[in-house]
Amino acid sequence: MTSFRIRPRFQVLVSASPDTILEQLQKTLSNPDCPFVGRVIPGHAVLKIPAEARHFWSPQLDLSIEAHERGTLVRGLYGPHPDVWLLFALGYGVISISSLFVSIFGFTRVSLGLAAPILWLLPVLGSLALLLYFASQVGQKLGAAQTFTLHHFFEQTIGDKVNIV
Repeated sequence: MTSFRIRPRFQVLVSASPDTILEQLQKTLSNPDCPFVGRVIPGHAVLKIPAEARHFWSPQLDLSIEAHERGTLVRGLYGPHPDVWLLFALGYGVISISSLFVSIFGFTRVSLGLAAPILWLLPVLGSLALLLYFASQVGQKLGAAQTFTLHHFFEQTIGDKVNIV
Protein backbone atom coordinates (compact mmCIF):
# COMPACT_ATOMS: atom_id res chain seq x y z
CA MET A 1 0.00 0.00 0.00
CA THR A 2 2.95 2.27 -0.44
CA SER A 3 2.08 2.84 -4.06
CA PHE A 4 1.02 5.85 -6.07
CA ARG A 5 -2.58 4.68 -6.14
CA ILE A 6 -5.04 7.03 -4.52
CA ARG A 7 -7.52 4.29 -3.59
CA PRO A 8 -5.98 0.79 -3.16
CA ARG A 9 -8.28 -2.11 -3.97
CA PHE A 10 -8.45 -5.87 -3.94
CA GLN A 11 -10.54 -8.71 -5.28
CA VAL A 12 -10.70 -12.16 -3.71
CA LEU A 13 -12.68 -15.32 -4.39
CA VAL A 14 -13.85 -16.97 -1.17
CA SER A 15 -15.37 -20.47 -1.01
CA ALA A 16 -18.08 -19.45 1.51
CA SER A 17 -21.48 -18.14 0.41
CA PRO A 18 -22.22 -14.39 0.38
CA ASP A 19 -24.68 -14.79 3.25
CA THR A 20 -22.06 -16.58 5.35
CA ILE A 21 -19.51 -13.82 4.79
CA LEU A 22 -22.06 -11.11 5.59
CA GLU A 23 -23.07 -12.98 8.75
CA GLN A 24 -19.41 -13.35 9.77
CA LEU A 25 -18.86 -9.64 9.29
CA GLN A 26 -22.03 -8.72 11.19
CA LYS A 27 -21.17 -11.09 14.03
CA THR A 28 -17.61 -9.78 14.29
CA LEU A 29 -18.69 -6.11 14.16
CA SER A 30 -21.36 -6.63 16.83
CA ASN A 31 -18.75 -8.05 19.24
CA PRO A 32 -17.99 -5.40 21.92
CA ASP A 33 -14.26 -6.15 21.61
CA CYS A 34 -14.24 -5.41 17.88
CA PRO A 35 -11.73 -2.64 17.06
CA PHE A 36 -13.89 -1.35 14.18
CA VAL A 37 -17.39 -0.16 13.47
CA GLY A 38 -19.33 -0.72 10.30
CA ARG A 39 -22.51 -1.42 8.46
CA VAL A 40 -23.48 -4.63 6.74
CA ILE A 41 -26.30 -4.70 4.21
CA PRO A 42 -27.07 -7.35 1.60
CA GLY A 43 -24.26 -7.38 -0.93
CA HIS A 44 -22.27 -4.60 0.73
CA ALA A 45 -20.36 -3.74 3.88
CA VAL A 46 -18.43 -0.73 5.11
CA LEU A 47 -15.77 -1.05 7.80
CA LYS A 48 -14.62 2.11 9.58
CA ILE A 49 -12.29 3.21 12.33
CA PRO A 50 -14.23 4.05 15.54
CA ALA A 51 -14.93 7.75 16.10
CA GLU A 52 -12.56 8.08 19.07
CA ALA A 53 -9.60 6.79 17.01
CA ARG A 54 -10.58 8.43 13.72
CA HIS A 55 -8.69 11.39 12.27
CA PHE A 56 -9.05 13.37 9.03
CA TRP A 57 -7.05 10.81 7.02
CA SER A 58 -8.56 7.66 8.55
CA PRO A 59 -9.48 5.08 5.90
CA GLN A 60 -12.58 3.02 5.48
CA LEU A 61 -13.04 -0.24 3.62
CA ASP A 62 -15.98 -0.62 1.23
CA LEU A 63 -16.76 -4.24 0.43
CA SER A 64 -18.87 -5.48 -2.44
CA ILE A 65 -19.94 -9.09 -1.91
CA GLU A 66 -21.33 -11.01 -4.90
CA ALA A 67 -22.25 -14.62 -5.54
CA HIS A 68 -19.87 -16.42 -7.91
CA GLU A 69 -19.95 -19.88 -9.46
CA ARG A 70 -17.08 -20.97 -7.19
CA GLY A 71 -18.23 -19.22 -4.01
CA THR A 72 -18.22 -15.49 -3.37
CA LEU A 73 -16.40 -12.65 -5.07
CA VAL A 74 -15.41 -9.96 -2.58
CA ARG A 75 -14.19 -6.64 -3.93
CA GLY A 76 -12.65 -4.20 -1.49
CA LEU A 77 -11.84 -0.53 -1.92
CA TYR A 78 -9.84 1.45 0.64
CA GLY A 79 -10.43 5.14 0.71
CA PRO A 80 -10.88 8.15 2.91
CA HIS A 81 -14.17 9.21 4.45
CA PRO A 82 -16.56 10.31 1.66
CA ASP A 83 -16.29 13.94 2.79
CA VAL A 84 -12.52 13.91 2.29
CA TRP A 85 -12.93 12.19 -1.08
CA LEU A 86 -15.49 14.82 -2.12
CA LEU A 87 -13.16 17.63 -1.04
CA PHE A 88 -10.40 16.33 -3.31
CA ALA A 89 -12.78 15.62 -6.20
CA LEU A 90 -14.15 19.16 -5.97
CA GLY A 91 -10.61 20.55 -5.78
CA TYR A 92 -9.61 18.73 -8.95
CA GLY A 93 -12.87 19.83 -10.60
CA VAL A 94 -12.33 23.51 -9.77
CA ILE A 95 -8.74 23.34 -11.01
CA SER A 96 -9.81 21.59 -14.23
CA ILE A 97 -12.63 24.02 -15.05
CA SER A 98 -10.41 27.00 -14.19
CA SER A 99 -7.71 25.62 -16.49
CA LEU A 100 -10.24 25.21 -19.28
CA PHE A 101 -11.49 28.80 -19.02
CA VAL A 102 -7.99 30.26 -18.65
CA SER A 103 -6.87 28.26 -21.71
CA ILE A 104 -9.84 29.34 -23.83
CA PHE A 105 -9.50 32.98 -22.87
CA GLY A 106 -5.70 33.08 -23.10
CA PHE A 107 -5.30 31.19 -26.37
CA THR A 108 -8.12 33.20 -27.94
CA ARG A 109 -6.21 36.38 -27.09
CA VAL A 110 -3.00 34.84 -28.51
CA SER A 111 -4.77 33.89 -31.75
CA LEU A 112 -6.02 37.49 -32.07
CA GLY A 113 -2.48 38.78 -31.63
CA LEU A 114 -3.16 40.30 -28.19
CA ALA A 115 -1.18 39.93 -25.01
CA ALA A 116 -2.31 37.00 -22.83
CA PRO A 117 -0.71 37.30 -19.40
CA ILE A 118 -3.53 35.16 -17.99
CA LEU A 119 -1.78 32.09 -19.43
CA TRP A 120 0.66 32.33 -16.52
CA LEU A 121 -2.16 30.91 -14.43
CA LEU A 122 -1.84 27.53 -16.19
CA PRO A 123 1.41 26.55 -14.44
CA VAL A 124 -0.03 27.82 -11.17
CA LEU A 125 -3.15 25.66 -11.62
CA GLY A 126 -0.98 22.69 -12.61
CA SER A 127 1.06 23.19 -9.46
CA LEU A 128 -2.13 23.27 -7.39
CA ALA A 129 -3.21 19.97 -8.95
CA LEU A 130 0.18 18.44 -8.07
CA LEU A 131 -0.11 19.85 -4.56
CA LEU A 132 -3.52 18.17 -4.17
CA TYR A 133 -2.07 14.89 -5.42
CA PHE A 134 0.86 15.03 -3.01
CA ALA A 135 -1.50 15.97 -0.16
CA SER A 136 -3.53 12.85 -0.93
CA GLN A 137 -0.34 10.75 -0.88
CA VAL A 138 0.71 12.25 2.47
CA GLY A 139 -2.78 11.57 3.82
CA GLN A 140 -2.63 8.01 2.59
CA LYS A 141 0.69 7.55 4.40
CA LEU A 142 -0.76 9.06 7.59
CA GLY A 143 -3.63 6.56 7.43
CA ALA A 144 -1.46 3.60 6.35
CA ALA A 145 -1.26 2.00 9.80
CA GLN A 146 -5.05 2.06 10.12
CA THR A 147 -5.39 0.73 6.56
CA PHE A 148 -3.13 -2.22 7.41
CA THR A 149 -5.10 -2.85 10.60
CA LEU A 150 -8.37 -2.81 8.64
CA HIS A 151 -6.88 -5.15 6.06
CA HIS A 152 -5.65 -7.65 8.65
CA PHE A 153 -9.03 -7.52 10.38
CA PHE A 154 -10.76 -8.36 7.09
CA GLU A 155 -8.31 -11.20 6.41
CA GLN A 156 -8.98 -12.66 9.87
CA THR A 157 -12.73 -12.37 9.37
CA ILE A 158 -12.74 -14.32 6.09
CA GLY A 159 -9.85 -16.58 7.11
CA ASP A 160 -7.84 -16.00 3.94
CA LYS A 161 -4.91 -13.89 2.72
CA VAL A 162 -5.81 -11.05 0.36
CA ASN A 163 -3.40 -9.22 -1.97
CA ILE A 164 -3.97 -5.54 -2.59
CA VAL A 165 -3.54 -4.26 -6.12
